[in-house]
Amino acid sequence: MRKLDLYISKKFITTFFMALLLIIGIVIIFDISEKVDYFVKNEAPIKAIIFDYYMNFVPYFINMFSPLFVFITVIFFTSRMAANSEFIAMLSGGISYVRILLPYMGCAILIAMLSLGLNLYVIPRSNVTRTAFEDKYIKARSIKFRNVHYQIAPGQFVYVESFSRWNNTAYKFTLETIENNKLKSKLEADSAVWDSTQQCWRLRNWFIRDYASGLEDHITCGEKKDTAIELTVTDFYRNEKTVETLPIKDLNQLIKTQDMRGDANVMFAEIELHNRFAMPFSAIILTIMGVCLSSRKKRGGIGWNLGVGIALAFTYILFLRFSQMFVYAGTMPAAIALWIPNLVFALITVFLYTKAQK
Repeated sequence: MRKLDLYISKKFITTFFMALLLIIGIVIIFDISEKVDYFVKNEAPIKAIIFDYYMNFVPYFINMFSPLFVFITVIFFTSRMAANSEFIAMLSGGISYVRILLPYMGCAILIAMLSLGLNLYVIPRSNVTRTAFEDKYIKARSIKFRNVHYQIAPGQFVYVESFSRWNNTAYKFTLETIENNKLKSKLEADSAVWDSTQQCWRLRNWFIRDYASGLEDHITCGEKKDTAIELTVTDFYRNEKTVETLPIKDLNQLIKTQDMRGDANVMFAEIELHNRFAMPFSAIILTIMGVCLSSRKKRGGIGWNLGVGIALAFTYILFLRFSQMFVYAGTMPAAIALWIPNLVFALITVFLYTKAQK
């Protein structure tokens, strides 16, 4: 590496981590002031607050907003370099604009790869402890299920009128088996209680209707019956927060299973999956954009560039959240919606790059 690469890379990494420490300190202070009432009311232990919550909250927050921290970092120290006429000196010395961008790109790719690794393997495991703490000491999420209809296997369909989380009981339970587009059997029960020891459903007041070829059918019934199917009580507890705790392999398996079942909650898993890849990749785009915006010396100085940078950073967050609404509404698949902000900002970056070269 040349001295220029070391000089820019050192400024990049140092400013990035200094900005992280400053912002994280501010975020923790505001978070404590917002949640202190819950901590006191629910008697959360100090050890749990520090190690179970904040030790897992800080990596989660850093990783989620690392591309935006990168963007603001690049604008800040690049604006200072431009104000000191360092860019003019480099360009006058025969160094091309593309060559100046190389150390920026190297640092951005390094941060993006680190963020991607954390997204896929480390953060999901730490989210298990964090979300468990939130459910216990901050605010438990209410989980309500009514009129659930799943395809649990090819030709097998389960219908539940309602599910109670307090006693892990599914009411008005129905299991249908279909072969060659014809109903083969139908199992109905007043209730199905999950047996955690046997890993099966315990049916109460059940009857099975087996359909033969023709108009004849055979009916059996009873008071209690255990049945094991490809449906567990965990499936009723999955929500938009659950997917944050799954490693990439388990997340892909969940999407495959929910797609087969026709579960509407698959959109949460799909959003999480594409977010894990789209957010780290955006760090590269935002780095180039930050250099193009702040490499020219301006009368407004650093303040003007920082203002524009922060405005664009919040625009990106708003755009990313807005794109998720297309997935919730069912108008656009997550594979397209979650990458639209990166595509739009990439086009803006190309435009800014062509102007910056001139």
